[in-house]
Amino acid sequence: MKIAVARETREGEARVAMVPELVGKLTALGWEVAVEPGAGLHSLLPDEDYAEAGATVDEAALEGATVVCSVQPLDVARAAALPAGTSTVSFLPTRQEGELVATFRDGGVTSYAMELVPRISRAQSMDALSSQALVAGYRCAVVAAGMLRRFFPLSMTAAGTVQPATVVVLGAGVAGLQAIATAKRLGAVVQAYDVRAAAAEEIASMGAKPIDLELETLEGSGGYAREMTEDRAARQRELLTPYIAAADALITTAAVPGRQAPMLVTAAMVEQMSPGSVVVDLAAETGGNVEGSVAGEVVRIGNAQVWGGRNVPSQMPGPASRLYAQNIVNLLTLMTATDEEAGASFAPDPDDEIVAGCCVTREGAILHEPTRQALEGADR
Repeated sequence: MKIAVARETREGEARVAMVPELVGKLTALGWEVAVEPGAGLHSLLPDEDYAEAGATVDEAALEGATVVCSVQPLDVARAAALPAGTSTVSFLPTRQEGELVATFRDGGVTSYAMELVPRISRAQSMDALSSQALVAGYRCAVVAAGMLRRFFPLSMTAAGTVQPATVVVLGAGVAGLQAIATAKRLGAVVQAYDVRAAAAEEIASMGAKPIDLELETLEGSGGYAREMTEDRAARQRELLTPYIAAADALITTAAVPGRQAPMLVTAAMVEQMSPGSVVVDLAAETGGNVEGSVAGEVVRIGNAQVWGGRNVPSQMPGPASRLYAQNIVNLLTLMTATDEEAGASFAPDPDDEIVAGCCVTREGAILHEPTRQALEGADR
């Protein structure tokens, strides 16, 4: 059994799918680990560290691999070169990667998408969306603090008192809660809002004040909120406006994988913020929570600077890679069978809820139903 760790080729991706400190966990299961040269350099992980951990560093790492691991999906050319029966494990946004999914299908490659790991208790240690959201939430708060030209904390000095900054966070999932916790640790006064009923208690547990708009809650499946009507969205924006106008920094984190991010804040709302205010939109890549935000850019709306997030976990590649690699190890451990006589083998159980949930293609077929329907519709 051989695991190949691919060098990332997508622009702006600095993470790596495996870190040296976890190589030993894979070799202990019976795996050979091969790493493409330079795979970890952007995460400050030199090839020598992988070699010392027991991995082989080889330009031909993907040749003969049982499983190819990466953060971003392989490009189509590399995917087409994989022999039938090879498995890949990566993030795989199927709506944007239709050609790649078709290449996997036609080449007999089994592909597993980390963002499709079911959000169930047994799969928490494999939940890469949550691990990367943790990094993104922390980064958002640090970006807001860095861009805001005033203190986050209260400071009392002989020369007078400096009042703390007020931060509003919209969305209290993993990223939002981490943004709240980080802003609080930096000393800001934090208020937060989420449409889910359980969110108020979670927000309060982080030391922030929940914003109560006295609107119906919108509980969805998998821990996400369900979509709201336009009337409900308009009323929510109206009620949120005074909170946003009074904020020194606004951080928005509301997103659902595979769907466009909800537009929570209009440009007119941002224009009511004070001079020097900062807006950080974590969801800018998927349409944005803030009207006018641009992924990867800082734009000005009224008196506020609006920072649009783009591949935010990759901006902290070290911890993001370590967490993602642990997710990979846990998933591969589930898929590895051990036998005292026969030894270890790669034997993912297709009937296992986790394996079935994240499997996109296998044996020439697309198993992820929404992806299959989308590709079949495009082929007509």
